[in-house]
Amino acid sequence: MSQRHIGIVVGSLRRESFNRRLAQAITGLAPEGWSFEFLEIGTLPPYNQDDDAAPAEAVRHFKERIAASSAILFVTAEYNRSMPGVLKNAIDHASRPYGKSAWAGKPAGVVGISIGAIGTALAQQHLRTVLAYLDMPTLGQPEVYLQARDGFFDASGVIADAGTQRFVQSWVDAFAAWVERHAAR
Repeated sequence: MSQRHIGIVVGSLRRESFNRRLAQAITGLAPEGWSFEFLEIGTLPPYNQDDDAAPAEAVRHFKERIAASSAILFVTAEYNRSMPGVLKNAIDHASRPYGKSAWAGKPAGVVGISIGAIGTALAQQHLRTVLAYLDMPTLGQPEVYLQARDGFFDASGVIADAGTQRFVQSWVDAFAAWVERHAAR
């Protein structure tokens, strides 16, 4: 595998977010030579098209970090059967102004975990629709919809169940191959 720098966007601001924990666990399953950067979205102001000509420093920094990434991993919660508003806000900021999207062409992966039985299936579906519009080639299979239960992560943050860890590892392997196929060289 090539050296790759992967930007991670966690669609939850909660300090003890299951999705942040999942993202951290995924970094431990990645190929050798891969590096990761959490692209924080909590400091981004609400998107306002009036600010496109002079975006806030947090927005400029966010777009620069996306540009520096080989690919983007979205790890999202599900709120009210869709993606969280803070995630959509971040996506909108980095896609604007029209014609200057930081997302265009970046390979993407989407995973998520929630306490609900269907994981984050609907949030991921909505997110995938947006990513398609943004011209982000997004890994379609396998899909990862995880349900958070007591003991899902061990004390060190690793996925505790061996079968679930193998499943997530298979997703990481598929994502790595996807990135190799689609990332700019």
